[in-house]
Amino acid sequence: MNKSRLEAFTDAIIAIIVTIMILELKAPENPHFVALFEEAPYFFAYIVSALFIAVAWYNQHYMFMLATHISKKIYWLNNLWLFSMSLIPVSTAWVGRYINDPDPEIFYLLVFALWSYAYLLLSKAIADELEKTGGPAAKVRSMFIYRFIGSVWFPVILVVLIVVVFFFPPAGLFIGFIEVILNGIRTNDDSDKLDQASN
Repeated sequence: MNKSRLEAFTDAIIAIIVTIMILELKAPENPHFVALFEEAPYFFAYIVSALFIAVAWYNQHYMFMLATHISKKIYWLNNLWLFSMSLIPVSTAWVGRYINDPDPEIFYLLVFALWSYAYLLLSKAIADELEKTGGPAAKVRSMFIYRFIGSVWFPVILVVLIVVVFFFPPAGLFIGFIEVILNGIRTNDDSDKLDQASN
């Protein structure tokens, strides 16, 4: 599989997902600023999801810069990862409209969990492929997002968060926001040198 073609395909799908999210932003029903505040829950959900996608793309791009061979397994796991990401616009719209109800928040968390484990499987496949060829597999495995999702604490946090959401639904988005910020800040030292990462 040609790596550049898969990267181009991935970038195109992510761009479509972001576009769908943007199209969900609606103009206020009246010409007063108070109308914007009425849309605040969706704006917050949109910000969390937009950051989520941006951080996800950054880390995925870093891994692909390290990758030297794209196997069939990597190709299909990348598609699974994109599929899980394609659910973000609908979960964002639903949770933004009903931020104080548990069902939309739980659905948002389930989409987040599906995306997380799809990402973990993709990361492991890339690391395993790098290990076969003597590549920098350790760089993938040392990524904060890889270690966090792969830890025993991640499923525990998810279960606890689902329970908390029944009592305080907005907790799902708030904790998600914190997690996205941490993953955005705690990147590998060479991740800002993406053009050199594969050297």
